[in-house]
Order: sequence, then structure tokens, then C-alpha cells
Amino acid sequence: MRRTVKWRELERRRADKKTMELQHWWHWEHPLVFNEDERSGSDCNGCFEPVFGPSYSCKECGEGSRFIHHKSCAELPLGLHHPSHPNHPLILIGIYKYYDNKEEYNKFSKCDVCGERSREYSYFCYRCNFNIHIRCSSLSLTIQTEVHDHQLTRIWKLMKFTCDFCGKEGNLPYLCAQCDFAIHSRCAACPRILKVDRHNHPLHLTPSLEVHQSDSPICLLCVRKVDTLCLYYCSRCDFVAHLYCAMHPGNREYINLQELKEEQSTESKSEDSELHQSFDSEICEVIKTTVGEDGTEIATEIKHFSHEHVLKVTDEIPNNTKCNGCVQYILSPFYSCTRCSFFLHKSCSKLPKIKRHPLDSHPLTLSYQQASFFCNACCQRCNGLKYNCQICKFNYNVQCVLLSNTLTLACHEHCLYLSDTNSLQKCSSCNSENYIVFRCSTCEFVLDFKCATLPQATWYNQHEHPFNLCYTPEDDSGEYYCDICEEERDPKQWFYYCVECNFPAHRDCILGKNPNVKQHI
Repeated sequence: MRRTVKWRELERRRADKKTMELQHWWHWEHPLVFNEDERSGSDCNGCFEPVFGPSYSCKECGEGSRFIHHKSCAELPLGLHHPSHPNHPLILIGIYKYYDNKEEYNKFSKCDVCGERSREYSYFCYRCNFNIHIRCSSLSLTIQTEVHDHQLTRIWKLMKFTCDFCGKEGNLPYLCAQCDFAIHSRCAACPRILKVDRHNHPLHLTPSLEVHQSDSPICLLCVRKVDTLCLYYCSRCDFVAHLYCAMHPGNREYINLQELKEEQSTESKSEDSELHQSFDSEICEVIKTTVGEDGTEIATEIKHFSHEHVLKVTDEIPNNTKCNGCVQYILSPFYSCTRCSFFLHKSCSKLPKIKRHPLDSHPLTLSYQQASFFCNACCQRCNGLKYNCQICKFNYNVQCVLLSNTLTLACHEHCLYLSDTNSLQKCSSCNSENYIVFRCSTCEFVLDFKCATLPQATWYNQHEHPFNLCYTPEDDSGEYYCDICEEERDPKQWFYYCVECNFPAHRDCILGKNPNVKQHI
């Protein structure tokens, strides 16, 4: 009898264990394990909203892997019959494999219900190319919203209408029977007040006419004009954002707004653009100091976490030597190791251990990696010091993280602002396409992180003079060649030029394939 009870208990536990795992269609390699109370705040692989509470994730791929889902997103049915497309069944799809194909990405990311592009899962009809985001597919028939006083009813029929809230056209409206009010589903979800990562104060839902700016308002999240009837606005700072930009999971900060006192400035989430003037004790230990002529204390010997030996300050710059931290050519003052060829800018030695940046919604941690890694900002191979997000598992080259939200560069007459959108933006310098770039609010000039971090001056092999970065042709001859590879140069492309020798060259010929990787001897 006892054996029977134990056997039944064992079977019950095995059955319970099976229900705690899920073999997910997007991640066949490992089962996803159920977690009743996830607290990491990692972005859901399905809807890209932060995950708190019941979830499924892959334990084999490590904490913070991209294979994490809300319980509801992980358990979505693979097929769906939906009233918005009654003729054919819809199939659940993900669009990760289309990221590098602009045409396919545009096709599978745009929802025929809300009209927006998103990286979230969607239901797709391969016969009609009909696509609906998972959030749009689960909309309630009736809702109460903060932007309208009456109950709104969903009309599951494709019909063109103009949204009375934003002024843009749509396909499937929510309607108010009492006052003939029509609204997009995304607009209906807009809260009256929210917080974004890139601004210190809450933003309020505001009619565009109440924003008193001389020209059309510019959204400071995507750096494009705001042409909707309503927007999000901070009157204290004159900060403007599109409705959907502010609502985007990558920009929105999920906090309890009732606990946020608007009278007090919240602590800034972005570091000051200038480097720290003191050492972070967790990163660098000062071994020996001296007093300079102006009376300031100077650290002459330090023990930095990135190197096993003590580093000593020096002003004697060796030829064509790069910093092991930022992998840029050494400038005085810097620290060096007398036992091996390790060099570190003084500014790099003072980088903080923890830093906030708009590139990531989580705190970034400083670390050192001698092997190359992929930078998620400039999309290049790098090594040396890096900041990484321990939740998203993203790595960022320190050069990219040290760029501020606003840039003033010699390559363009206007200021450039950090722009993060759901659509690819083409760099005006190299023609590569990225989602996060620096954008001009006055014209259509765009710069990606790779071009924004190009060195203004650099060296090439044993050439005796430095090469300067140039943005326009060196003359009006109409014939432009690279003196290294002897191939023709595109006059619209940036290049490096030695004025002393009249020596022009492609920037890739000067910098090499992986300019942010320092080869260790």
C-alpha cells in the first residue's frame, strides 16, 4: 500500500514538472521553464514589453537571454481564426530572421490593424499577406479609456477612418456610440501621463495646439516632426514626443507614477557628458600620488582592474600605439605598464563602474575583454573596455557609450540628436541602415554610431604624418582615387587625407577591417 502511494506521488510530481516546461516553436533547442514570479524586467521575446510576474524562459541559454516570454505570450495558439480576417486562418510568426532584409521586414512587421511596425509576434495570412500584431489580435470588444469619457466598442471590419484623437487614418476603429467618436486601438491605450527613459520628468498628454513652439514640434525620441493632434509634453523643459514613440517599450519607463512627485526632479538617468574627474574605487586603486605645480594631487601609479600589473603615468608617447581601453591612439597623459605593452588613457582609467545611457533601459556595467566582442551600437567588432547590460546581454564599446544624446560635429552644420525608431534609417555617410542613429531635426542628415565615432585624426603604418578625416573632395578635378588601393573613390564618401603629402585614401584602407580591435603581442 505504501509503495502504491509513493508511486502515485512520484507520478504526480512528474506530471507537475511537465506542466512547468514548454517546448516553444521559436526555440526548439531547449524547453522553456516556468517562473511564477519573474523580476528581471527583461523584454519579452513575444511582445517586447518588460517581463514581471508569470513567465517562461530558457535556463540553458543563461539569465537575460532573449528567449523569455510572458506566460500569456508563450502560450499563444499557433493558429488563429480572427474576426478582422474571417476568410482564412492566421499563423503565428516571429520576424527575427527578417531583420537583415528590409523588404521582408517591412512586409512582416507592419500590422494591418494599427498600421504600425513592430518587432513583436504577429498572426499572418500567407494567402492575402494580411498581418496583425499579437496585441491587436487580443483587443477587447469594449473598453474604457483615459482619453474618452464613454465606453468604446471595437468594429471588427476593415474600414478606412480618421482617428479623432491623433488625426491619422486607420483601418479598424473603436467607436463611441454616444458621440460618433472614432479612435485607433493604440491611441485608445495612451495614458494621460507617462515617463520615458530619456527625460527626467513625466510627460503629459497634450493637444498639439497648446505646445507653443515657433515651428512644428520635433519629437526628441525619434527626431522627426510631430504632426498629430495630440502628443506627449513636458512644459517644464519644452520636451515633445510622439504618442507612439513615448509608448514604445524601448523608450517607456515602467514606474509607479503615483509615487513620482512632479515638483521634484528625479535623479538623472544619463551621466554628464564629461568624464568623471575622480577614480572609481571599485575600478581603480591609487598606489602612489604626487602634487602638481598647481597644488592638485596627481595619481602617478594605479592598479586598474583591466590589467594584472601596476600602471605608471607617463608623457612619452610611443609611435602608433593604441590605448588598451578605448582602442584609440594614445594621447598624453596616460598610464603604461613597464613590464608589458599595456597602455591606458588617464580618462579611461576614470570611467565609472556603473553608467546609464539611452542605448539601453538598464544600468550598464564596465568590464574588460581582450577577445573581440560585437558592439550593439556601432555594429563593429571591438575589444578592450566595454559596458554591458547584464539583463539584455548587450555589449557596447566605450566610445559609443561616451557619446551624448546631442552631438555637434564638423561634418554637419546643425546639431544631431539621438533617434530610436521602429524603422531602419540610412546613414548619410556610409549608407548603412540602423534603428538607433543620430539625426538632424532641421534636414534629413543621419549618422550612425560607426561614423559618429570615427577618429578625426589617425595614423597609417609607417607614414610620417597623421591623416585627417575629410567630408568633401580635396579638389574639383572630378577624378578621385585612393593612394593605398589605387581604386576609385566616391566623392560623396568621407575619406582620410594627409595634407603634407597630398595623400587621399579610403577610410577602410586607413583604418583596416576591425579598427576597434587591438592586436595583443
